[in-house]
Amino acid sequence: MCGVVGVAAHEPVNQILYDGLTMLQHRGQDAAGIVTLQDGRLYLRKENGMVRDVFLNHHMIKLVGKFGIGHVRYPTAGTSSSAEAQPFYVNSPYGITLAHNGNLTNAETLAKELYIEDRRHLNTDSDSEVLLNVLAHEMQNLGKTHPTADDIFEAVKAVYSRCEGAYGVVALITGHGLLAFRDPNGIRPLIFGKRMAPNGGTEYMVASESVALTGSGFSIIRDVKPGEAIFIDLDHKLHTHQCVEQQEYTPCIFEYVYFARPDSIMDNISVYKARLRMGEKLADKILAEWGEDHDIDVVIPIPDTSRTSAMELALKMNVKYREGFMKNRYIGRTFIMPGQQQRKKSVRQKLSAVPLEFKGKNVLLVDDSIVRGTTCHEIIQMARDAGANKVFFASAAPPVKYPNVYGIDMPVRSELIASGHTVEEVREIIGADRLIFQDLDDLIDAVKDTKYSKVEGFDCAVFNGCYITGQINEAYLEHLQEQRNDTAKTGKKGVQIVADTPVDMMGIEEM
Repeated sequence: MCGVVGVAAHEPVNQILYDGLTMLQHRGQDAAGIVTLQDGRLYLRKENGMVRDVFLNHHMIKLVGKFGIGHVRYPTAGTSSSAEAQPFYVNSPYGITLAHNGNLTNAETLAKELYIEDRRHLNTDSDSEVLLNVLAHEMQNLGKTHPTADDIFEAVKAVYSRCEGAYGVVALITGHGLLAFRDPNGIRPLIFGKRMAPNGGTEYMVASESVALTGSGFSIIRDVKPGEAIFIDLDHKLHTHQCVEQQEYTPCIFEYVYFARPDSIMDNISVYKARLRMGEKLADKILAEWGEDHDIDVVIPIPDTSRTSAMELALKMNVKYREGFMKNRYIGRTFIMPGQQQRKKSVRQKLSAVPLEFKGKNVLLVDDSIVRGTTCHEIIQMARDAGANKVFFASAAPPVKYPNVYGIDMPVRSELIASGHTVEEVREIIGADRLIFQDLDDLIDAVKDTKYSKVEGFDCAVFNGCYITGQINEAYLEHLQEQRNDTAKTGKKGVQIVADTPVDMMGIEEM
């Protein structure tokens, strides 16, 4: 999962972009990048690492301009090479730079078309570079030196006709303005807002999550609609256009389970309230299946994502809620770390148990989901080592049985603990005394239970194997397994192109 942000302001945007990316850091810790635009020139800084480490003071000073985009990244099928850090840039036409959250399911087909038919060279394995070159080619086909907003929307319409999968995109078109668009199903999130500048003008911001907007003083206008593009020209005039007919409005449900910050509003759904309802639903299921004599002394969340659900679960069941694990906030999220051994090693570095909350008690641990099961096993063992009498485990999400193809680094099927195993078998593998999962229907009800959202359904492919965009067959998933399994990730070298010093590349400066 990645995070994108774009800003059109009346003041320098470097600090706004930095703050926005910091608010989206949870969406990717592998790399970060910012591009700004001033006087027909682009200024770029990107590198592997956290936002605070990539952008030092001497980098920020050079990121001049009142328009800009930014990106935080973690790799899916690609590598963690700094060559694949975003935004990407092409010099023709106009000079376009782009950042992307999601995944193109037909990226390999498009890459071949770009080379054979469009005569465009790709320098990385990233599908985001593919998307950028498709956009650039369609902009080139306009044949116009000074395209209007309507012309740009025509080019985006052609992009929609070629690109399949999920995408939330921000792009800068040199000399013209800021462009953003979202996939026809709205699988990946994208939202925009505005604020008044000191000079009285209107400034705009678009981002993956609402917290990036509100954290910088922007008020929310609305979510970008599925299949819609927005364009802010250099005069700060906002243009919107429904480029393709909206398909079934089905955002990724895993955003609400795990990825999004609880203080975000996505598609008019409060992530916080959705997680509260997940806890209520899970409590109802525990009481129905385990009965009033469930033997639970205390409910303890596995920080941080499951806290909201665990609190409401404990309240509904009238059981004590306690913080039994303390988190080292300087260790990255294990889900994002490539390689099973690195994930396993980091668990005990990241979490430490408070023996007082475990000793002699029957403990219910609550997590947002169970993916590989490796960290669950380690955490359950930590609870036993801290003196727990019995350790029960509850997942706020259903069993994860299928890989994700829309931009989440969900493991291949062979690495998913619930794929091919019953609930009882999973319980034995992770070492819990009892195990319970949320039902999918209850999860959907928990997230959808609002009168404000126009969402029609959700992409639940990781739970039920139904891929919203279609055209995902067994051959595709087998090919995905070759790209994404841990062995492939740790052995892949990637293209190593790093520019640590300022360079001038046909109108773009990289710091």
